[in-house]
Amino acid sequence: MFADLTVREMKAVRAYLHGIQELELTDARSKTLMKNSILLIELHVPRKHEALRALDRGQAKPPRQARVILQFGNQTNPNITEYIVSPLPTPKTHEVKTFKGDRLVRFESRPISAVEYDHIDDLLEKIAIKAHKLLFETTGGFSYTNCSDRCLTFTDIAPRGLDSGERRSWIMLQKFVEGYFIHPVGFEVLINHQDLDPEKWTVEKVWYNSMYFDSVEELIEKYESGGVEKIKLPDHDDKDLFSTFIPRGHSNTHTNVHGPKLVEPQGHRYEVDRNFVEYAGWSFAYRVRSSAGLQVFDLRFNGERIAYEISLQEAIAFYSGDTPAAMQTKFIDSGWAMGSSSYELAPGIDCPEIATFVDLYHYYDTDKPVRYINALCIFEMTTAVPLRRHFDSEFNIYGGLDNTVLVLRTTSTVDNYDYIWDFLFYQNGVMEVKVSATGYIHATFFTPNGLHYGTKVYNYVLGNLHTHLIHYKVDLDIAGRENSFETMELKYVNFTNPWSPNHFIVQSKLHRTEHKTEQSAAFRFGTKFPRYMNFYNANEKNKWGHQKGYRIQFNSHADSVLPRGWREENGISWSRYPLAVTRHKDSEATSSSIYTQCDPWEPVVSFEDYIRNNEDIVNQDLVAWVTVGFLHVPHSEDIPNTATPGNAVGFFLRPFNFFDEDPSVSSRSTIIVRPGQDGKPKIQRWTPEVVGHCVTDKPFFYNGTYAGV
Repeated sequence: MFADLTVREMKAVRAYLHGIQELELTDARSKTLMKNSILLIELHVPRKHEALRALDRGQAKPPRQARVILQFGNQTNPNITEYIVSPLPTPKTHEVKTFKGDRLVRFESRPISAVEYDHIDDLLEKIAIKAHKLLFETTGGFSYTNCSDRCLTFTDIAPRGLDSGERRSWIMLQKFVEGYFIHPVGFEVLINHQDLDPEKWTVEKVWYNSMYFDSVEELIEKYESGGVEKIKLPDHDDKDLFSTFIPRGHSNTHTNVHGPKLVEPQGHRYEVDRNFVEYAGWSFAYRVRSSAGLQVFDLRFNGERIAYEISLQEAIAFYSGDTPAAMQTKFIDSGWAMGSSSYELAPGIDCPEIATFVDLYHYYDTDKPVRYINALCIFEMTTAVPLRRHFDSEFNIYGGLDNTVLVLRTTSTVDNYDYIWDFLFYQNGVMEVKVSATGYIHATFFTPNGLHYGTKVYNYVLGNLHTHLIHYKVDLDIAGRENSFETMELKYVNFTNPWSPNHFIVQSKLHRTEHKTEQSAAFRFGTKFPRYMNFYNANEKNKWGHQKGYRIQFNSHADSVLPRGWREENGISWSRYPLAVTRHKDSEATSSSIYTQCDPWEPVVSFEDYIRNNEDIVNQDLVAWVTVGFLHVPHSEDIPNTATPGNAVGFFLRPFNFFDEDPSVSSRSTIIVRPGQDGKPKIQRWTPEVVGHCVTDKPFFYNGTYAGV
């Protein structure tokens, strides 16, 4: 039910819709913007109660369906319409998919396509020809056209305008070299590309060396007349490119000896059957939706469901800066289909060589499915820290259990940034959700005033400060669907010491708060955040009489990115809350949408609506919405690339009286050492001594190509 669409299903959906004459569909990659075409095809997940009837009662599975986004540009009033196409693999019907409140999707809020980029490139060529001398002199010989190995490229900024219905993008030019993201040249231009006829696109503003101009012609005239201070960037040298990964400097590590490797002496201890995974009591189904990325469904431990769905919803990076492009940069990554940015993983680096690698297939801004080779990996690893251990110095007894964990991993490379998405499953019923950020920083041209908004990391390069926020949906079903939510804090109590009446005892006492409504369970940034957040089933108890529960534990340094209700903040109202708890609704399936990036001012999906009605959340089917993140003030060590240590955030799902004892006691990997009668250590173990080969004999291989299928 939860498997991503197959290539056959994607092709069948495309053929079905192209066969409906009144839709007048043409190829997505045809040159014109005035066309009707498919933007996206992905799985439409069944309604929860239908899925649970099949999972828990053995009833028939609901029919497989596809979610399809159609762009109707070839009509009087262009619009975006979503359809649900079914049944698969042989579709026969389609119906319009509506949004809560029957909100319409403006055509201007569509994600930018490859064809629109082609037209932007055409316009930039015309602009660059006019400004050829300025750009050539500024960059020391780089140009946008006829450039061979000294070319310029561009990065476009979003959101595209200042109000709903606009489509105006700031674009900055960069040297087209390895790591071009950190090679801005100080030339930025504002293009109005709202009209579907690219011949009618216009240049509204130009920025060069901290000065604004109303046209390219005005800039050129003032440049030639001496009214503009000229920039001369340092000469470019391919042999000393600061943005490359090529090693430089003195190394203190022996390069003729390999470092540690992860091995499985006797093969995998997990099972993978298509999109279904089993490991050490855990079982789940996974998918990677093209729009927003990794999801798991029907997560169980020892047969008991812990969560119906845990899924990535959105990732944003909101920037500050002194140049117009920097001021405008507020990236909302599902608007770039970050799930379809799940490129190939390198064995031994992105995942261990012994991992199970899985190909993914996406249908986004294309005319046939695209295969992403080895884009997801599954592996078991040791954390090199014991899950638990103890040495009893009185009896000279040692007991320990190694901490092995299953990792489900994929990545999103959204332009400059790389996000590593991890779901980790521990032997003791704990699940961890983690994202690690790496890739290139988003950099703009350095100005002295820019130091208020970041750090100079190279000549004429400013690393702009920004905040990363990541949003997750956690649909918990703790011992059933009837769950409640409480927080726990400590309060000091002061009372007379019962065994010494002349003294007082001051200590902490547990203080529980049951949250009965959605607004009570929506915790805003800037207010005191509880330390324990427990989801429990009041009707199910463990052996000791405690209500079965799971709690969410944060590993995050997040904060808000804009004042509440300030323009673009309306599109990311989920970012107001590190945690919000709502009642499950199929109509509230996601907290964001693929359209928010280009229209955050009047978003199609408004998370605030989910809690505004303030419904009862006692003994209900509950969903936790979790926001994690961190502030990134770039620094010189971000050159050439941002490193993952210290840039990982997430949360844990931890059992809280769900079990009668630690369930990892069932692990046969435990080792106990006791003194023997002969005075020698007696080792008790339930697994054999390690045997087998240590390292794969396969040479490193990385394909790095992606093609239609």
